[in-house]
Amino acid sequence: MSLQAPEFFAELCLPFHDYAVVGNTYFAAPVPGGPLRLRIDFSATIYADTYGGLRVAVVHPERGEIDAVKLSFLDHGTFHRRDEANNTSRRSDKYATFNKHGQPPWEGAVTTGLRDAIEQYTAVWFPGTWTAPSRARAAGRTAHRTPTPPDTPGIGRRR
Repeated sequence: MSLQAPEFFAELCLPFHDYAVVGNTYFAAPVPGGPLRLRIDFSATIYADTYGGLRVAVVHPERGEIDAVKLSFLDHGTFHRRDEANNTSRRSDKYATFNKHGQPPWEGAVTTGLRDAIEQYTAVWFPGTWTAPSRARAAGRTAHRTPTPPDTPGIGRRR
């Protein structure tokens, strides 16, 4: 049975216009005409046909993979509501994962945390390409920009 990857990636609402879902993998060219590509795959667990997150990678056509990060469903609260509603134990192999069985297999996913993490990751490699407005952010870890102090001589502490 299929993971229904096109529907899952559509649920993420990624803002890239030049993209394709091939099999269970999302490919995008965030910067039109640029050499770097974005690839997002489902990250497998030690259990057959069971997935515990997404693997997001930056790929160069000639040099191959430049950088990658795994975004776990557990860390981003993707299945927290579903698992809590089903009383799924944290010790269970089904906790914060999904397998390729079911309609759709990732039903009950809350993708806001994953989407925010992908936005933060792509902001490093593809600055200015995040064109869609962000949905309301979920509570949790987020990157904050700290204003840079002005570089003016004579201001500040002196000893």
